[in-house]
Amino acid sequence: MQAPERLGPDAPQLAEVLALIRDSFAYMEGRIDPPSSMHRLTLQGLREQAQTAEIWGLGRPVRACVVLTPKPECLYLGKLAVAAAARRQGLARQLVDLAVARARVLGLPAVELQVRVELRENQAAFSRLGFVETGRTAHPGYDRPTSVTLRRPVTPRS
Repeated sequence: MQAPERLGPDAPQLAEVLALIRDSFAYMEGRIDPPSSMHRLTLQGLREQAQTAEIWGLGRPVRACVVLTPKPECLYLGKLAVAAAARRQGLARQLVDLAVARARVLGLPAVELQVRVELRENQAAFSRLGFVETGRTAHPGYDRPTSVTLRRPVTPRS
């Protein structure tokens, strides 16, 4: 299995990451409310994120990616995407394992993510990867939960 590569702000692969995220998240259109933040994501935005967060890609061209953002109490896992032709090969699991390893290195006790309430299949997939629901939140202007927060504890290696 190929090792993930951390992509810096000037990495040419960021354009591939943006295209992969847009393609991988397209199925959510019309299923989730409010619409995905992916619609506001730009190449410049990814470049800026690469300065404060970690953007990781797998493959050339990029077949899977994830954005890892350190927060005070966790490592936030966002924009996990796998190309349709590369699914069921363990790439998402590899990137989740990377997130756990990075959290451990950073001294953070958990990896956390959010999944939209409507995307039950994604919630189930992350549950199979060791995540448990810890809460539900609403986007601004909504009087109902719109996202499920999932968390996976990180155990220190001895």
